[in-house]
Amino acid sequence: MTITRYDPFRDLRNLQEEVNRLFTGNIGRTYDDEGIARGSWQPSVDIYENKDHIVLEAELPGMNREEFDLSIENNVITLRGERRFEKRDDTDNYHRVERAYGSFTRSFTLPNTVSAEGANAEYRNGVLRVTIPKRAETKARRIEVQGEGGEAVKTIEAKSEKASAAKG
Repeated sequence: MTITRYDPFRDLRNLQEEVNRLFTGNIGRTYDDEGIARGSWQPSVDIYENKDHIVLEAELPGMNREEFDLSIENNVITLRGERRFEKRDDTDNYHRVERAYGSFTRSFTLPNTVSAEGANAEYRNGVLRVTIPKRAETKARRIEVQGEGGEAVKTIEAKSEKASAAKG
């Protein structure tokens, strides 16, 4: 009879392994006969803004312009398309395929401060860049305030800095 040491954390480690296996990226993917991952994949997207625009940049490596579609409707921008696996030659024997293929859809709600009418998009080196202008009425503006008693002209921004310094 062999003696086995009791490990109080064995069940916890088994549970952790099961949870890790669930989140390894296989959720939503199906594999074809050749073991190629098909199904949901999401292109990476960065969204940022500056004083005049909101910019969306999406990585779509290896895709042609005809393989995806971009639309804006009811302040929702939607990017959809499909990346297909193409075998170079029938005699090729792939040992490992890690890139995901299949259809995708990404949608993002835009704030009411932008105007979809002036939006433009460019696709270069596998990166789609969409620039959406902000409405003129929502852009920050400087308003000059005339001072009294020989003080120089001030702006509201300078006045608010002075007020916050007095409070702090």
